[in-house]
Amino acid sequence: VQLQASGGGLVQAGGSLRLSCAASGLTFSTYTMGWFRQAPGKEREFVGRINWSGSSAYMPDSVKGRFTISSDNAKNTVYLQMSSLKPEDTAVYYCAAAGRFANYVKGQYDYWGQGTQVTVSS
Repeated sequence: VQLQASGGGLVQAGGSLRLSCAASGLTFSTYTMGWFRQAPGKEREFVGRINWSGSSAYMPDSVKGRFTISSDNAKNTVYLQMSSLKPEDTAVYYCAAAGRFANYVKGQYDYWGQGTQVTVSS
């Protein structure tokens, strides 16, 4: 199983970025895909999850209304659209896959991508 996250970068506060996570080696229809982030010195934080069909998504209050998670089955890719970015969104963002229903607990996820850095300047 491989998860390849991309799309990070440097953006000004108020700007937008779209992260992508390309997955391979999964039985896609049975997986939950999640996004987490980790800032220096902090715990890894959940920022959203979606089932592979895209019929069920959940975003925590910390990013709800600013971040959207979506999936493209044809491309085996999950996206995290981030808008109205704030300096406190600065972190390494990771995608993860769970071979069952999963939510905000990182221990529920079986596979992790390498992470992509998002830096939001003020």
